[in-house]
Amino acid sequence: MKIGFIGLGLIGGSIAKAVRHFYPDTEIVVHSRTRASVEQAVKDGVVDRIADRVGPDFSDCTYIFLCAPVSSNAAYLASLRPFLSPGCIVSDVGSTKSDIHAKVKELDMESCFIGGHPMAGSEKTGYANSKRILIENAYYVITPTREIPEATVLAFRDFIASLKALPLILDYQTHDYVTAGVSHLPHIIASALVNLVRDSDTKDGIMKMIAAGGFRDITRIASSSPEMWEQICMTNRQNISAILQDYIDSLTNIRQELDKAQSDAIYDLFESSRDYRNSLPTQGHGPIEPAYEIYCEMVDEAGGIAALATILASNQINLKNIGIVHSREFVDAVLRIEFYDEPAMRKAADILRKYRYIIYER
Repeated sequence: MKIGFIGLGLIGGSIAKAVRHFYPDTEIVVHSRTRASVEQAVKDGVVDRIADRVGPDFSDCTYIFLCAPVSSNAAYLASLRPFLSPGCIVSDVGSTKSDIHAKVKELDMESCFIGGHPMAGSEKTGYANSKRILIENAYYVITPTREIPEATVLAFRDFIASLKALPLILDYQTHDYVTAGVSHLPHIIASALVNLVRDSDTKDGIMKMIAAGGFRDITRIASSSPEMWEQICMTNRQNISAILQDYIDSLTNIRQELDKAQSDAIYDLFESSRDYRNSLPTQGHGPIEPAYEIYCEMVDEAGGIAALATILASNQINLKNIGIVHSREFVDAVLRIEFYDEPAMRKAADILRKYRYIIYER
């Protein structure tokens, strides 16, 4: 195969790395405004050729992935059109679909376009943060046009599945409505909450100083790219506005229940949300990535973390992440240790308990 990429950031870089891993003989050609990232991808062995512009370099491609910002993807369509070979499929990875599908129809490209949206990502951006496993076990929504042959859609679906993602075929209107609720609204809520705390803080910044586990968890995505999220909001305004109004209405009801001291209603709020939250898929293919983590009480002394890490390493247990928890609101633990899978987490907990560490599991 020959596969083209326009843009090579977090998502584009991750897809390219997955392609290189599973299809090592594939020729990969890339055009990107960020030259340094593409040059690094060449050094990494991910990219074969850099295209200085959108032109003949993209001829004879099996697939071309548009991985630039949402508004730029639509603009690149017209540049690509003269160089598409028969049978080539153009796809994008944008978080909204209505605008680009409209542009595809305007350019009479419906017979060669299949929209795509990998439901994976990070608050970090750029090729430097891309990784082959980013889309692994993540839903990858596919939004074909009405003109695309079914066999072509199924072939593209199978290709995405071969990269270890979980393809899900939807029409683009449904995609934009669903993502407004589970992706776009949460980013707005997180950003609004951060700004509210900033504006409501005491003069000496006590809120900022003690902001801990719960606040950091719910607002992590507020660190995402402002440029990207501005474009997402502008290209899915109606859906976001409608579901945002539903959220505002729900907050109004909660405020009224608080004002009236309706404890049963407040209890139901937390109980129903807990039950629904706990019903979400947690085996690596749902909207919430599973976290295999334990919390460990430690004496605050030099070498404490190193000693613990040595114990785990000597038992062939790999760590995904380790760090100090500055808040004790969850448990009395101060060290959070994350693993790649549940067996490693269970094994580590058992071993550390034998060394008389106090371990808490979520």
